[in-house]
Amino acid sequence: MTTTKKCVAAVVVAAALAAVPAAAQAVAPERAPAAAEAQSRSAEAAGRVAGSVRVVAPDERVQAGAGVELWLTEEGKHWSTPEMDYQFRSVVDGNIDLSRPSIGLMTEVLGDRYFLSGIYVTKNTAVRVVVDTSDGKVTGSVIRLAGKPGWGVWYTDVPLHDDLAVNSVTLYDQHGKKIASLTPSRP
Repeated sequence: MTTTKKCVAAVVVAAALAAVPAAAQAVAPERAPAAAEAQSRSAEAAGRVAGSVRVVAPDERVQAGAGVELWLTEEGKHWSTPEMDYQFRSVVDGNIDLSRPSIGLMTEVLGDRYFLSGIYVTKNTAVRVVVDTSDGKVTGSVIRLAGKPGWGVWYTDVPLHDDLAVNSVTLYDQHGKKIASLTPSRP
């Protein structure tokens, strides 16, 4: 094997190994908060992958794609976009039923991207959100506060075009069992 081929092979192997902690976190059962936060920091250092679960501290900022900055507090989901400085969705104002599993969907057009996100509610450990669009299925990323707050936030972004439609959003637990699903109504 030539030196160039060896270097390329080494880079490919290193990149694959760097993604392993983040990918493993996406399917790992819930851990103690300190261990989960340490693994989250390790996964972040290795690079974020779609479908990952990230445990965040209150007010910790997450770059969520399409120019969106997202953060959580005990009161709910906060975010800002290039078009809007600050937005908030409460989980304590009584508008979200925290007693049963559910998943929400919020959509925003941001330039040539369609930013999709929502709050989910579950007593289980949510590890994966799948959005079925007219272009195919997309796996979203999940963030939540440490401990068991009973809710978290998911997000993803997709290329925007005239025929794009969201058919469903589904939340899964660490065993691949469906926790909740949403089928948006069409105008």
